[in-house]
Amino acid sequence: MEFEKDILDIEEKIVELKEFSKSKGIDLSGEIEKLKVEYEKKLEEIYKELSPWKRVQVARHPERPYTLDYIEELCDDFVELHGDRLCSDDPAIVAGLGKIDGVKVMIIGHQKGREVEEKIYRNFGMANPEGYRKALRLMKMAERFNIPIVTLIDTPGAYPGLEAEKHGQGEAIARNLLEMAGIKVPIVATVIGEGGSGGALALGVADKVYMLENSVYSVISPEGCAAILFKDASKAPEAAESLKIVANSLLDLEIIDGIIKEPLGGAHRDPKCSAINLKEQILRSISELNELSVDVLLTNRYNKFRSMGRFTQ
Repeated sequence: MEFEKDILDIEEKIVELKEFSKSKGIDLSGEIEKLKVEYEKKLEEIYKELSPWKRVQVARHPERPYTLDYIEELCDDFVELHGDRLCSDDPAIVAGLGKIDGVKVMIIGHQKGREVEEKIYRNFGMANPEGYRKALRLMKMAERFNIPIVTLIDTPGAYPGLEAEKHGQGEAIARNLLEMAGIKVPIVATVIGEGGSGGALALGVADKVYMLENSVYSVISPEGCAAILFKDASKAPEAAESLKIVANSLLDLEIIDGIIKEPLGGAHRDPKCSAINLKEQILRSISELNELSVDVLLTNRYNKFRSMGRFTQ
């Protein structure tokens, strides 16, 4: 990323010194250690106060952990389940039964894909109606067997293609919002990257909603907002500031319940550490929610979302 140019230069110097030391048999550990200290200091300076637009860039980083990466780190055991039992399976949403430290959960999340072929296969994490119907089917299954639900949100938005609209994209998202409000088991949602529009909210009606430190959650992308409001997509940084899409802003607005700490420099620099932090928060939340009766659980969930957007003049 452009704003990381200074630390990239230091990284390159460290690599060069290591290679030179190895090829010439010269001990340069002292110089290398100094550069490492400088690297950590510079990284801390850069990430201390990132602007909203820079956090958008971090949230979109191609090496950032996706749902399947987290499932691999979180779960002792995971069985993926497929299909909406109406039309087809949607690879943009991964879902299945797993155990996190022995706790049974139904995990459902968006999957973007890394290599070109996988990105196309996963439709860049933009789900079709079949994906949201698959998610709802498995939420209902979790409810039937009294299994908590964990959702991992990471999408620029629901797929806006013609076929998706023909198959009822709007209805599928609306159905999820309606049904999730009444699911009688704990639901814990976390935005792990991008949380874009209704495509994100269709997995986000939960008892506890969290965001990873460098994730974003918004009704529209900054580029889309800039194109509509300013007729100029290049004003995306300005739009990102106005949209209040970063975790701190959304916590202040009581849209989310907490922020999950990321390793210094973003989750892509230490996915295991990020997964540990996520696991601790999920298990803690499930434990707290399991103490509530179904009536209290549903009442709290209803009140949580009804209270959003209230203001006084």
